Order: sequence, then structure tokens, then C-alpha cells
Amino acid sequence: MGKKKDLSAAEKSEIVQCLGRGMKTLDISRKLKRDHRTIKRFVADSEHRRVRPDKGTLRKISARSMHRIKRADAKIPLHSSKQIFEAAGASGVPQTSRCIVLQTLATVHKPSIRPPLTNAHKQKWLHWAEKYMKTNFQTVLFTDECRATLDGPDGWSSGWLVDGHPVPTRVQRQQGGGGVMFWAGIMGTELVGPFRVPEGVKMTSAKYVEFMTDHFLPWYRRNNYAFRNKIIFMHENAPFHAAKNTSASMAAMGIKRRESHGVASILP
Repeated sequence: MGKKKDLSAAEKSEIVQCLGRGMKTLDISRKLKRDHRTIKRFVADSEHRRVRPDKGTLRKISARSMHRIKRADAKIPLHSSKQIFEAAGASGVPQTSRCIVLQTLATVHKPSIRPPLTNAHKQKWLHWAEKYMKTNFQTVLFTDECRATLDGPDGWSSGWLVDGHPVPTRVQRQQGGGGVMFWAGIMGTELVGPFRVPEGVKMTSAKYVEFMTDHFLPWYRRNNYAFRNKIIFMHENAPFHAAKNTSASMAAMGIKRRESHGVASILP
């Protein structure tokens, strides 16, 4: 009985067929005239061999397609495997196969988040804080908008990124789409609102003035003159807050713009 270590493809195929018929390894070794240890070693290796989950799909992806996939991932980083393959013109590939291909090129990352502040912004913040350090903030009405959007998650979203490429940053947005926006103000222990802003989360100067006229102004005029004379209205320097139309309209309401340093607007 031979003791050669290597089994031919025909022998391996016959071993698999014999196992399928319920034969024992000893009987198979006698039939093939091979060492019993060789047969058992082959059977043991076959039992622990990892089966490819893609079922041969990867063989259909050429080197040229792999190059297009890598280039697409570099152009649209942090996107899903489906979006990357569609951009590369390789639609129709199963998700498991897409992920196996991308694992050879890229890894999954979350976008790094940074606030949209430059050094100039920081200096203006510091100047504002130094100037109004001794202000009685019990007379300041702090206002802001918040949003609840339906355009996807902001914090935990992730996507594929080509290995070695820097992780792109995602600027935190104030206004998005496909959701609702709320406005509220707080002064000391008093809460003004909250009020829902109509037409989703996008805001223009005209819409902001209309909203202030319908919701803020009635509350403002219900208070006595002494209260209105000392109140300081604060909102951030969003584009629709800092617009000339907004300043002129609020001045017509009796709220005059004091100054703006690109950080906030204080209006007595």
C-alpha cells in the first residue's frame, strides 16, 4: 500500500464520493490503496476548510473592475458598498461579495466631526465674551432653533474608505431637509415657546421675520414697557439672522440691532 502524501484530484473526488455513500476511511484507503493516515488527513482538512461565502462571484470581477471600484471609493468616500459599486458600473453584485471585495481595498470609517469655526471665529467669540462679561444675563433672552431631520443619521453613520486615504470631515449642520424645526427662547427661569417652524427645517430671512411676527412679537408686546426696555434678544449669526432684511424688520418691531461680531446678535 503506497504512502505518498499528495492525493491527486481524481483520488480526492473519489474519496468525497465514497464518503457520501457512507464508507469509512479505512475502507476507502483499502480501495484506493493509499495510506489510511493520508485519507484521514484529507478528510480532517476538508471538514475545517472555510467555504467561500461569495460562491465564486469574485471570479467574475476583473482587475479593471477592481480599479474602477477603488477609484469610485476614492471619489465618494464613506459611502455604502452598493453606492460605490453602482458608481463603478458594477451593479448587481451581492452585498457579501461587495464587502469581500472592498475589504481588500478599504476599511469602514465614521466621518470625523468638526465645528465650522475658523481662527477668526474664535477670536470674535473671545472678543464678545470679554466685552459682555459683566452683563446681567438674567435680562438676556437666549433663542435658538433645533431640528429633527429624516435625511439620515448624523453621528453614527459610516462608510467605506480606501486604505491610506484621510478620513473626510463632516461639518455639523444647522439646517437640513426632510424634517421639522422648532424655535424657543429662555430668559432666566422663563421659557418662550417652543414653537414649530413651518415648512420643514429650511429657513430664509423672510420666513424668519414672518415667524417672529406671528410668535415672538405677541409675547414681546404682552410685557410692560420697563420689561421691553431692558430685555436683550440674542440669536446666533445664522445667514437668515444676520440678513439686512431681518435687521430692518426687527427694528420696525422696536428691536434695534446693537452689533454683530459674526458670532451672535444682541438686540435691545
